[in-house]
Amino acid sequence: MAIEPSSIGTPGQPWGEAEKVQWRALQSKKRSYADDVLARIEALRGAFDVVQYGELDWGEDGRYPLLALRSRDWDDALPVALVTGGVHGYETSGVHGALLFAARDAAAYAGGANLLVAPCVSPWAYERIHRWNPRALDPNRNFVAGSLCAESAALWAFIQPLRGRVAMHIDLHETTDSDESEFRPALAARDGKPYEPGTIPDGFYLCADSARPASAFQQAILAAVAEVTHIAPADPDGTIIGSPVVAPGVIEYDYRALGLCAGITDAPYVTTTEVYPDSPRANPAQCNEAQAVAVRAALEFALAAA
Repeated sequence: MAIEPSSIGTPGQPWGEAEKVQWRALQSKKRSYADDVLARIEALRGAFDVVQYGELDWGEDGRYPLLALRSRDWDDALPVALVTGGVHGYETSGVHGALLFAARDAAAYAGGANLLVAPCVSPWAYERIHRWNPRALDPNRNFVAGSLCAESAALWAFIQPLRGRVAMHIDLHETTDSDESEFRPALAARDGKPYEPGTIPDGFYLCADSARPASAFQQAILAAVAEVTHIAPADPDGTIIGSPVVAPGVIEYDYRALGLCAGITDAPYVTTTEVYPDSPRANPAQCNEAQAVAVRAALEFALAAA
């Protein structure tokens, strides 16, 4: 159910616990994490070690094991490549693109890299096709030490022992029409702020880390993805989602200042993908493919540079 900005709480006032409880009661399960994700992970046990790095207990909504796929022949002498998806549960191709890469492409890198794939960081939100967790927290603003967001805290704790050994981290996301129709208005309502309409880019783009921009790395990914789907042009003011375009198809955020998932390691090569599934020029299979191709291109660049 979409949230109207004025439907919960008092306009101009941030939500308290009562409003968050009211919001959570509006959310309903629309698809199955067990069927869509856990079953596919189980099918990959022959090729990977399956690691449970946590479990979320969301009361009457159920318990959700948090699983990652880990290279079976892990070799501490090899670089580590981290792939994350489903940090925002509604961003479907992030989840299924990570699983597609694991099932189809990962074997080609055996002996060249240690792979770690966490395909669905936010399973409750995946089932509800939502951006937030049950406590109305955005996991992708909460990857910080001592995080109060359970999804972010679990992945943070899992990755920290490897933080300095990760060579590449790619975090798979989407920008959707529902960002503008539902999630940005909801954010404004939650925080007691006026909603300011924005734009949705038509195409694939990348968000690089302003502290580690690695421009050649970003361009290598975009060149590969352009064979699968179109790259988003800048808006007339030279921005994408309000951020300056620093190179075709690339914007930058300060990952760590914003608590973004792609800031949880010290990897020299990091990026966040953004696929546009609502484009009339794209379809779900194409979006999944774009994510998998982005992972391959990122991995190949990082390994060549190692």
